This record gives sequence, structure tokens and C-alpha cells, in this order.
Amino acid sequence: MNEPATPVPAPQVGAVVPARLRPGDVVAVVAPCGPPDRERLARGVRILRELGLEVVTGAHVFDRDRYLAGSDAARAADLQEAWCDPEVAAVLCARGGYGATRILDLLDWDAMRAAGPKTLAGSSDVTALHRAFAVMLGVASWFGPMPACSTISDPGGPEPRTFEHLTAALFGTPSPVTGDRVIVPGRVEAPVTGGNLTLLAALCGTPYELRARGRIVLLEDVAEAPYRIDRMLTQLLMSGALDGAAGFALGSWVGCGDPYPVLEERLAPLGVPVIAGLPIGHGTPQLSVLLGALGAIDAQSCSLTGSITTPVGAV
Repeated sequence: MNEPATPVPAPQVGAVVPARLRPGDVVAVVAPCGPPDRERLARGVRILRELGLEVVTGAHVFDRDRYLAGSDAARAADLQEAWCDPEVAAVLCARGGYGATRILDLLDWDAMRAAGPKTLAGSSDVTALHRAFAVMLGVASWFGPMPACSTISDPGGPEPRTFEHLTAALFGTPSPVTGDRVIVPGRVEAPVTGGNLTLLAALCGTPYELRARGRIVLLEDVAEAPYRIDRMLTQLLMSGALDGAAGFALGSWVGCGDPYPVLEERLAPLGVPVIAGLPIGHGTPQLSVLLGALGAIDAQSCSLTGSITTPVGAV
């Protein structure tokens, strides 16, 4: 049995937390990764409108180039146009898939920085955007469900817990996310970072690579065998990306067999709190967490509390 972890002092929060949305706000849905299904996206857009939001979609959202939602230039243009539009309060990614890393160097970061902070939301491959927005813009962003994904756009309606939590994330403050497994006990407050393990490993050696020092690291993945999870964690460890991490919150591992022996073997020796089984990532329900904002791991309740800072302009 592991000894309780030594508490880690919380550093200053560096990311700006965008203002919460209000009914009547304009949100833009773009497809920076894979091509969304038309019917699923239509249902997702309708659900957003039922929340009182005005929804616009990117000009190229239904383009297709092999496994991509159109050309790199088109996908980058839609994302940048939405972010720089002063009428748009939030940019929601339609789905994940693959392709976000291909557009990072096509974005005009100076123009996007000048546009000021606003909400970015998405998960899976959108992890690359979360990392880039953190590094280049210093803005916190929501890791969670997307309009063209099954937890929101299923023909039978959105998955209830997912929808309730997403609504709270966009308009207010969501409840803590509770897991079902404690790997290393302890409690820590720190900014939250991370996302999809495959994308974090792929970003090693780039300007957008994970920098875990003084931060709670969220990790999740889908359809990756335990040996591949082992390989990616080893890459992050050897690269120094996980040096100084304050704690780990492990989300869903759908289709990954039993990843916990590997996760415990690679992460427990770091001696910081590690909780697991949080419904964040690719599973159902699919809850939301604000990357960049101050969060807290409490192993006693096996919970991750996110966005515990002032919701506007935290520095």
C-alpha cells in the first residue's frame, strides 16, 4: 500500500479564464480535425440553440480531404476567423479525429492574441489546440464533449449527465468530477493541464509539448493497448514532460483493456496524488474540465474539482 503523498504547494495560476456564456451569446462551431457527420452536427447545433445560444458554423465545416475536415488551410482559417470575430463568445470544435496538429503552425497567433480571451471547447485530438492555446495565448479552455459526438448528438438526445455538466461548464460552474480508484492518496491544488495521452506524446519536442511542473495532469485515451500506454507514458517521462507534476487525474480508457497496472507502475513512483476512473475523455458520461484553471485533487473523495478560481480574468 502506498504511503500518503506529500502535499505540493499550489503555484500561481497563469491562464486567463474566459467569461462564462450567457443566453444570446454567439458560438461558432468549427471542424479543425476530422469531418463531422452532417446529421449528428445538425442535432448538436439544435441542442446548443435550445440552450439559448446563437450558433454559426465555419464555412468549411463540411469539407472533406481524406480523413480531414478539408484542407489544412481551410480548417485553420475557420478556427482563426471564429476566434478573431468580436461577435463570437465561444469556439466549439465539432469533433476530434485527427488533424489539429497540422494547423498549429498555420494560425496567426498575434492576431488571435489581439482578439482577447474567449471559450474554446473540445477533446480528443483537440488536445493539441488546448496545448497550443495555453502556450501561445495563455487562455484556459474546456476539455469535454463536442456537438457532433454521441454523448451530445445521439438520436435519442444528449446523455443526461454529460449534458448537465456541459451546460454548467459553459454557463456557470460544474460540480466536481468523481472517480472510483485511488492509486496514490493525498490532496493538492494546482492548475490542470493535459488531455489525450496519444496527443500529448505526439507533441513531445514541439513548442506545444506538455509542461507538467506544478500542475495536475489529466490523462485519458481510447483503443490503446496497455503496452502502447506504457510506451507513451515512458516517452513523457523520459522527455521530462512530467517532471514536477503536482498530481494526476486519470479519465476514461475505453477499449484499452486493463491499463491500471501500467498506469500505477509508471505514475505511482512520482509520489504525488493519483486518482482514476474519472468520466472524462471518450466514455459515457463525458464530463468537462477546465484546462489551465486552478483545480484540486482530493483522494479522500476521489474527486477532481476544476475552475475553483474567479471565472473572469484570473491570472
